[in-house]
Amino acid sequence: RAPRVAPLRLRVRARALAARSGNMEIGSGRLIQKSVKIAAGAVVCVESEIRGDVTIGARTVVHPKARIIAEAGPIVIGEGNLIEEQAFIINSYPENLVPQKEDIEPKVMTIGTNNVFEVGCHFEALKIGDNNVIESKAYIGRNVILTSGCIIGACCHVNSCEVIPENTVIYGVDCMRRVQSERPQPQTLQLDFLMKILPNYHHLKKTVKGCSTPIKS
Repeated sequence: RAPRVAPLRLRVRARALAARSGNMEIGSGRLIQKSVKIAAGAVVCVESEIRGDVTIGARTVVHPKARIIAEAGPIVIGEGNLIEEQAFIINSYPENLVPQKEDIEPKVMTIGTNNVFEVGCHFEALKIGDNNVIESKAYIGRNVILTSGCIIGACCHVNSCEVIPENTVIYGVDCMRRVQSERPQPQTLQLDFLMKILPNYHHLKKTVKGCSTPIKS
C-alpha cells in the first residue's frame, strides 16, 4: 500500500506554525532554516519581521511590527536595546551596486548597547555605539557612523558621510546641532516593564541557549 500523505491544508498549516515559531521561513515552497540568533533574556515579539543573519543580545526588546533586515551582511545587536513599533533597521546594499551582478563582500552592521530606536525610525548606519536615541521618524543613512550618547531628533534626516561626535544632539527642521553635557540614561526601568508585560499579550520568538553577543574590549 502507498504511504498516506497528509492533506494539503494540514501541510500548509504545519509550515505556517513552523514559520511563526521564528525558527523557519518559507521560500520556494519549502522550509528554510533562518540564521536569527536571539540570546536568552531578550524579548522579541513574533509579529516583528527579522530576516537574514541577525544576532540579538540579552535584555533587548523588539516590539511588534518592528523590522530588522540583514540584506547585505549580518546585523549584530548588543544588549539592552529597545526597538519600538515600525522601527526599520536594515543592512542594505549601496544604491549604486547591483548585488546579482557584482561580487560584494558582506559588511557587518554593529549596534552597541542601551540604544533606543523609536516608532517609525529608519536606520541604515553600519556602526552605532552605546546610549543613543533615534527618535520617531528619524532617518540615519548608511554612511553615517554614530558614536555614543547621541540623540537624533524626531523627523531629522542624516545621510552625510561622517562620524557623529559623542553626545551630539541633532534637532529641528534644519537639523541643528549642539553637544550635551551628559549622554542619555539607559532605559532600564522601561525595559524591565516591557520584559514583564509583553509576554502576557504577545507570542515571542524562541531564544537560543548559550547565545550571547561579543563583549567589547
